[in-house]
Amino acid sequence: MLIDVITIFPEFFAGPLEASLLGKARQRGLVEVRLHDLRDHTTDPHRTVDDDPYGGGAGMVMKPDVWFAAVEAIDGWENTRRVLLTPAGRRLDQDVVRELAPAPHLILLCGRYEGIDERVAEGLATDELSVGDYVLAGGESAAMVVIEAVTRLIPGVVKEAESVQRESFGPDGLLDYPQYTRPAEYRSMRVPDVLLSGDHAEIEAWRRKQALERTKRRRPDLLGPDLDIAP
Repeated sequence: MLIDVITIFPEFFAGPLEASLLGKARQRGLVEVRLHDLRDHTTDPHRTVDDDPYGGGAGMVMKPDVWFAAVEAIDGWENTRRVLLTPAGRRLDQDVVRELAPAPHLILLCGRYEGIDERVAEGLATDELSVGDYVLAGGESAAMVVIEAVTRLIPGVVKEAESVQRESFGPDGLLDYPQYTRPAEYRSMRVPDVLLSGDHAEIEAWRRKQALERTKRRRPDLLGPDLDIAP
């Protein structure tokens, strides 16, 4: 997968792109992330990317011309999903991540200030995504969320393929069940006996029940009509 990121702060991504699974995936050639400085596509001596909003109001709005120039400078942009990170976008969830993961090429647009001229959303972006019901200083953090969530679904990025299937928001839509490791007892807290039993059928039944209970308690909105806790 190729991911192009357009931002006025390319240095924001230096650390996260080198770390953990994503860093290893880049080294192995499973994903390539290219960073583009939006200011490189300005035409004035001050490298201006924003201006006063029409109609008045607080803050500045990012200009459409620099965004069109930046995106159109990327080879193959016409056939690429171009994702604008914005609080006004569709909520990012695991279904959206699965939708994006097969794409061979993504372009992520990271806004700042009061936002980006609406003509970028209308005439350039193919997708508008929000990572939650809150406002960030810019789209860079949101872009990293998208990059990390999407790339971990690329085959080979996560060593154990089962880890991608059996986790929160997996195919069954549930939160993950509780996980434990050694020691079996720590500060008077014991690992459930069933996990020490060696009975795989019992363990699977326990995990399913725990996932259902946790989802019902913490995220009941995820439970469809066909999912409920057995008595």
